[in-house]
Amino acid sequence: MHSSFSPPRAVLPAGSAARVLLAALVFAAALAAPLAAGAAEGRAAISGVVNVNTATPDELVLLPGIGDSKARAILAARDERGRFESLDELLEVKGIGERALARIRPYVALSGQTTLERK
Repeated sequence: MHSSFSPPRAVLPAGSAARVLLAALVFAAALAAPLAAGAAEGRAAISGVVNVNTATPDELVLLPGIGDSKARAILAARDERGRFESLDELLEVKGIGERALARIRPYVALSGQTTLERK
């Protein structure tokens, strides 16, 4: 069975902006489906924040992309240097680069309680 959607040409003439937009939307939906499936299959949604200045290793590993070794590196850096005053200071931690920081930034705080939880 052929699963491609082809709108009637009389409604959306070839080369029309509407046809191009529809093709882009169909393409984007096709790309998003596997990502959504992957999220549903093992990556639980999270909400809240982790205070990196008070967090335990178990709390740090709740952050996306942070495993045991990066959690230990964050704790070691915190023990060595003291409190983090800026989230950008996490870039000085071994294993935390721009991409990792961008991934965890929405879930990291410098003060307050750790409230992060997996849903």
